Amino acid sequence: MKHFFSVAAIALVAILLMTSSKKQTTIFMIGDSTMADKDISKGSPERGWGMVLQGFFTEDIVIDNHARNGRSSISFRNEGLWDEVMKRIKPGDYVFIQFGHNDEKPDKPGSVRHTDPGSTFDETLEKYVVETRAKGGIPVLFNCVERRLFFDERKAAADSLKQDTSIDDETLRDTKYGDELVNTEYLVPTHYTLDGDYTVAPRLVAKRLNVPFIDANYISKVMEQDHGVVGSRKLHLWLKPGEVASIPDGRKDNTHYSIYGAHTISGLLVDAIGKEVPALRKYICHYDYIVSDKGRGNFLTLQEAVDAVPADGSATILVLDGKFKKPQTTKKIKYDVRSTAELQ
Repeated sequence: MKHFFSVAAIALVAILLMTSSKKQTTIFMIGDSTMADKDISKGSPERGWGMVLQGFFTEDIVIDNHARNGRSSISFRNEGLWDEVMKRIKPGDYVFIQFGHNDEKPDKPGSVRHTDPGSTFDETLEKYVVETRAKGGIPVLFNCVERRLFFDERKAAADSLKQDTSIDDETLRDTKYGDELVNTEYLVPTHYTLDGDYTVAPRLVAKRLNVPFIDANYISKVMEQDHGVVGSRKLHLWLKPGEVASIPDGRKDNTHYSIYGAHTISGLLVDAIGKEVPALRKYICHYDYIVSDKGRGNFLTLQEAVDAVPADGSATILVLDGKFKKPQTTKKIKYDVRSTAELQ
């Protein structure tokens, strides 16, 4: 059930809307750590873009995120994670598929994760598409989001600069805060290897099988560059020592998203989804602030969101998850309270 609340001065007026009788459609998400839900129990600010996606859709759409840290297209299948998704897909549901970050890496002891563009990577993506359709579902392919890197090795060689640009995304959570070498203002591609281009393979599979394709790599690249070398740090886990209690030594992580970064890229991707998948367009919504005590918003409490609204401005706030008291404010704020939340 939806509730809309308006605050003018101190008055709070509630308007009750009728519960929608429409059947809900599920969007299943499969992918890696850039998409995955995160554990916020110890106060971690890390978020996957799929973790916050629910706040960009109406209640007609349910996000069921199965993405997992460190998984590639093949290891996700081998570990049985895909089997769990297949059991739940019903006709008309969607499956958002995004891999590549870990497909480009070597296998781990006892675990196969490497695939090659043009062969095993494409073949594995095709299996997801065919099997989704066999269940009556609608597959949507994404290529991998770009990492934040403003250091060009080719230019560095000419300038005699050296920096280790080898990337193991999962170990970045153990990288302490520190400075970085920068020699460009453009983002350097990191998903092109000697095995091929992991950003092109999903596009080609989508074209062959007539699947909607979202160029998440391009969208994220533009986002990073628009924020600039310094500004783009806030999209990720660039944390100074003592800035976050659960990460006392700080962190320098250019792959995984911060709360701000996850909401920014998710908002951009959902607009691309609306263009490429017209049937979902009418369910897309944008709010100034999203509140969720599960970490699916950009604020954990309603009062924090209200306090963030400029004193001379107005805002729309989605209360997605949680039970909150009516905020004390004189600001002009419109609240949308989902059926999974409660405003006392």
